[in-house]
Amino acid sequence: MPSIGPIHLATPFCQAGLAGYSDRAMRLVARRRGCAYAVTEALLDTILLQGGLGLKKAIDINDHDHPVAGQIIGSEPETMAAAGRILHERGYDVIDLNYACPVKKIKNKSRGGHMLRDAERGFSIFRAVREALPTATLTVSLRRAFDDTDEHRDVLYQLLDEAWRLGFSAVRVHGRTVEQKYLGRANWASLKKLKQHYPGKTIIGSGDVFTAEDAVRMKIETGVDIVWIARGAIGNPWIFQDAATLLHALTMGEGGGEGVSSAAIALSGENPIAVALSRGESGRISPPSIFAQRQALDEHFAEAHLIHGEQVAGRRMRKMAIKYARFHPQSHDVKREFINITSLTDWRRTIDQWYSDDAPGVWPAVDAVDEVNDDSCG
Repeated sequence: MPSIGPIHLATPFCQAGLAGYSDRAMRLVARRRGCAYAVTEALLDTILLQGGLGLKKAIDINDHDHPVAGQIIGSEPETMAAAGRILHERGYDVIDLNYACPVKKIKNKSRGGHMLRDAERGFSIFRAVREALPTATLTVSLRRAFDDTDEHRDVLYQLLDEAWRLGFSAVRVHGRTVEQKYLGRANWASLKKLKQHYPGKTIIGSGDVFTAEDAVRMKIETGVDIVWIARGAIGNPWIFQDAATLLHALTMGEGGGEGVSSAAIALSGENPIAVALSRGESGRISPPSIFAQRQALDEHFAEAHLIHGEQVAGRRMRKMAIKYARFHPQSHDVKREFINITSLTDWRRTIDQWYSDDAPGVWPAVDAVDEVNDDSCG
């Protein structure tokens, strides 16, 4: 099983941090359905240091929400170190430094993905955070490059060499460049190359993981230790257990014996799993039933209401429920009902109308997976 420093994970799949989505409510619902590790959305260092309401909202974990990484983003070594210390003292198991966010307003302030063209600043932050937290479990999130020019091609490896030197426990790398944001395809070949370059280190891969099949394909084709599931987990908390089920079937074989070796596939370049992972032929996983969907929706709303209060929970759950609706046999109609919700009464009416009779769920259409907005830092 994979490890992040002293933390041993039951499965190699984790929930990413996504701005506006991955709060404690989303994490807890996923944990009950097989999520072994989760990360907060990116928390701005200066907001944490100001204290007050911003800090109160940022400290968003409880006893059931572990192991969890608190992800921080900023541009100055001193403030990043101080913010990391705050999260460490408040009980976060891991401190993750965000050098990946592609959002323009972040990039222009020398934060997030900008570090991939300002390695010296990135090094300074690494050192300051490690000095402030000499025994903490540290990780860093990056993208494969700032852009595809020769000038920036090797910066990722320079940053990672320094992270390993300072005792960072894992790195997460997204297969797109900062310039790409979320456009085009993620370059999984770059993740495979990265794992081959650092075979003894924990590499977390991300990019274009929308289904359980995608998660398993990334794990096997690239050889990364852990798969980071971001947009694919929105409204689909079952993705973690589904991915674990598929991976077990492929690596253990049909009769429980030896199956496909992810390391062998990653090294050889062979890909015998494309057919095995087709939903129609694997037969290993099924879409959640209507009652399973209702249970997850009820849990998610209850947790969100507890954390945010009715008004904010209602706004957050409306966009979450639209994603859940993809698994309903009448997804178009259910999605429309969720879009039109304006009150708690509307929410309860919609749930009772569409989720009172059990039936098999459906897999979402291929084009049902859409992009989150450009304000995301996943």
